[in-house]
Amino acid sequence: MLGTPLTSTATKILLLGCGELGKEVAIEAQRLGVEVIGVDRYANAPAMQIAHRSYAIDMQDAQKLREIIETEKPDFVVPEIEAINTELLLQLEKEGFNIIPTARATNLTMNREGIRRLAAEELNLKTARYAFAANREEFETAVRKIGIPCVVKPIQSSSGKGQSTIRSKDDIGKAFEYALSGSRGKSEKIIVEEFIKFETEITLLTVRHAGGTSFCDPIGHIQIAGDYRESWQPQIFPKKVQAECEAVAKKITDALGGRGIFGVELFIAGDEVIFSEVSPRPHDTGMVTLISQNLTEFELHVRAILGLPIPEIRTIQPGASRVILAAKDSTQISFEGIDEALREKGTTIRLFGKPSSRPNRRMGVCLALDENVDAAREKTARMLGKVRVVEGELES
Repeated sequence: MLGTPLTSTATKILLLGCGELGKEVAIEAQRLGVEVIGVDRYANAPAMQIAHRSYAIDMQDAQKLREIIETEKPDFVVPEIEAINTELLLQLEKEGFNIIPTARATNLTMNREGIRRLAAEELNLKTARYAFAANREEFETAVRKIGIPCVVKPIQSSSGKGQSTIRSKDDIGKAFEYALSGSRGKSEKIIVEEFIKFETEITLLTVRHAGGTSFCDPIGHIQIAGDYRESWQPQIFPKKVQAECEAVAKKITDALGGRGIFGVELFIAGDEVIFSEVSPRPHDTGMVTLISQNLTEFELHVRAILGLPIPEIRTIQPGASRVILAAKDSTQISFEGIDEALREKGTTIRLFGKPSSRPNRRMGVCLALDENVDAAREKTARMLGKVRVVEGELES
């Protein structure tokens, strides 16, 4: 049973994180008459612009976050970003609040140490070799243990912040400082990972819902410094490899539990499937589903949260996405060339409506369909070449 927003019967979703992914979740929730409350660290974030109500707070502040959740009494608390006080969510779940997919899943996946130990040490999934470090001495020991080249990340961060690759001894100091600067939350711990020589990196969107577990077609993607730049669907594999990808994704998501969509990141090296990370929420690379699937990843997430059926997930046509990036700090942002970019058939653009920009901040995405993935990717490249982000001076 679903209620009516802004009445005593309302079904309420409280979003913790109101970026571009949260905005699409809010849109899908509102299409089903769900009341949406948005919470983020800054005012006028994308999902706040369409939510019924919103709050701007530090989501690491347990007291403020608790006050909002207790006041709103949402049916579902839906974390959409990493920078949240997950210990509070664990406590709130014990008190009866419904955390999506579960408070444990949110807590484990927002900390790379927790999810890596679960995957490698409890579930025996194939992962890159890894070591953790809490200070400079431990870090240098970890680098020697794993070997150069290796990948360095904060155990808690998002969008590639703090991630780098050590290719020589000269990079060690810079990598350590960069990882600390990109860390979110209270921990300054760092993970050092083996550099995997893979052919393809994919996201397998995995949906746990009332009817069981379903999978979207694999999404291929390119990341730069850990941040998504381009994605496409479907990424075709031999049936044996795809079956292994689904088996790995089901094993990790079963262990996390709950309902909702999970973005399972995997490396493919020949016939070998190597687990990388998992996000218990819509994935940035999954923005391609805004054009490529019959049900977007955001609609799948909302349906799963509400306990609604998901009888079929189908790729309509090969599709691609490519990110529109900002170049500098600004609070006066506009876009040119949108008309030129949309002249080709099978194209669309989403502008996120972020109130400020900074270098390499995602401001929008170009989306395209075509007869095959290569043609769709070429189309988004042409689109991106025509879009210009105009950034004025910072307002005082």
